Amino acid sequence: MLQSIRSASQTWLGKIVLSVIFTFLIAGVAIFGVEEFFRGGSSTTVATVGKTPISAEEVRTAYQNQLNRYQQQLKRTLTPDQARALGLERQVLSQLITEAALDQKTADLGLAVSDAAVLKAIQDEPSFKGANGAFDRTLFYQTLQRAGLNEALFVREQRSVIARLQLADSTVAELPVPQAMREAVHRYSTERRSAAVLVLTPATAGEIPAPTDDELKSYYEGHKASYRAPEYRSLNLLVLEPETLAKPDAVSEADAKTAYENNKGVYGKPERRTIQQISFPDEAAAQEARAKIESGEQPFEAVAVARGADPKELSLGTLAKSELFDPAVADAAFGLEQGKVSQPVKGRFGTVLLRVTAIEPGTVKPFEEVKDEVRKEVALRRARDGLTAAQDAIEDARASAKPLAEIANERGLAVLSIPEVDARGLDPAGNEVAGIPDKDTTLAAAFRADVGNDTEALRTKDGGSIWYDVTKITPPREKPLDEVRAEVVKGWTKAETAKRLVAKSKELTERLEKGDAVETVAQEAGIPVKDVSDLGRNQSKDDLSGETVERIFVTPVGKAASAPSGDGRAVFKVTAATMPAFVPGTPTDTQLVNSLRTALADDVLGEFLAEVQKSAGVSVNQTAFRRALGGEY
Repeated sequence: MLQSIRSASQTWLGKIVLSVIFTFLIAGVAIFGVEEFFRGGSSTTVATVGKTPISAEEVRTAYQNQLNRYQQQLKRTLTPDQARALGLERQVLSQLITEAALDQKTADLGLAVSDAAVLKAIQDEPSFKGANGAFDRTLFYQTLQRAGLNEALFVREQRSVIARLQLADSTVAELPVPQAMREAVHRYSTERRSAAVLVLTPATAGEIPAPTDDELKSYYEGHKASYRAPEYRSLNLLVLEPETLAKPDAVSEADAKTAYENNKGVYGKPERRTIQQISFPDEAAAQEARAKIESGEQPFEAVAVARGADPKELSLGTLAKSELFDPAVADAAFGLEQGKVSQPVKGRFGTVLLRVTAIEPGTVKPFEEVKDEVRKEVALRRARDGLTAAQDAIEDARASAKPLAEIANERGLAVLSIPEVDARGLDPAGNEVAGIPDKDTTLAAAFRADVGNDTEALRTKDGGSIWYDVTKITPPREKPLDEVRAEVVKGWTKAETAKRLVAKSKELTERLEKGDAVETVAQEAGIPVKDVSDLGRNQSKDDLSGETVERIFVTPVGKAASAPSGDGRAVFKVTAATMPAFVPGTPTDTQLVNSLRTALADDVLGEFLAEVQKSAGVSVNQTAFRRALGGEY
């Protein structure tokens, strides 16, 4: 059952159930390792659905799980304000209310899930299966322990999950799809059209004279918002990451040499060996086989054949010692001379005999060649060790109201000063401001702050910190005409060109509607005719934009019309419309039925869930809700 739940996440049931019903169920434990996933405890009730309460602890754990999910998807930390902007609190509460409503409905209907069904669901869950593909009881208990669960609580929750899913499934199972709906969708998706098209480019409008002062002023007054300068902010950023603190020059040669000697294998190519292996049931059998090989009675390959192994499959490959999973095998193989057979080795998966058939010697770069790299690695390691202390020291300095520039100077750090940047990360010239770390998060925070605000540090993905001060705010303003004259001229010219093209397209369309031949109209206008065929809805073709194609499909056959097409316009006459006959029961129709049933199921299940909540009755304690999440929203 749990496997079917996971499979359903790719279909209609997943869309509804995972987003609305049980986002925080077994997938959360298996994938995210969320602690105290199902644990309740608080007596404070945030909401009640019928007779089913939702506790503050349930809200907190569900919220944290959903927050973790978003942060993993976005690969960055979300601030409370950002989480609030995503509607995370309401999303979580809505989901918990839906779950509680379904629990209340299953109770009202007297539905129950048998022990056998729950047991099978747990045993079929891939997260609890070992390497052999069978249910692993030890792995099961280890997973529950990591999640802070006990078996009874987990089984009880799974019983509820299965009941919810079965109730939802039974509500929308095998919904009929009306043939009229299938025919309508068939007509819409399979219709193809042909048209004769005249493309009017900007050149068709002719030469546009320079605007007069009055025309330019009038255009500017009507489009002032397009020439408005955005708000700019001046920022000081102090970025503290391991790379910021690392000082390779401070690493002594002695320390670098010690680090080099301890990790020589990193600075070169490790020794690799081609290793063969034969498995035996016990040490005695392996020892007996080794004696035969050493005496020459049987070669290594013959012993393998006697053990039922293919001589071509004896090799483990050409591997470095670190690539061998079993330490006992690794030690024995890399202690052998080439061509020699090992003593019986008791590995993790049984007793084996080993033989090394080839040795690729390892190479190590000399210290002098890699000393700069070693110094950098040592400095980074030291910086990571001292990162927390440095962060605390900067926070203490910030608490004493020191500006970032002074703090940076005291600690030998550099401050990134940004003279002017808008919320998109652009300077007044429209160029992207380089060097802003984690730009989206940093700018969003900076544009919420004010000059002189005591701002909190932002955390980076690598565990570092970004402190920021807003030193100046330049409010948005309307740029005077003299400042943006060139841009206004360009805008006016483009608008005038479009106006002329609209007028021209209207003239040509009227002639086509009166019955003039397309070729005649095109020849007199000096525009070539393009015959396009096999046009499908929502498909651009032959340089025709999607908007033009859609206009062709809403124009009756034999009629003419025009539509925007890039920087120009397209005038067209629809010449034909065809579609294949609708045949019920074909593979295409069957596929369409499945797709439409998915859409219908989404709608029906959504209506059912709304009705369940309405019938059960929902009450929310807004004060308890705010308190559960630690503040206002």
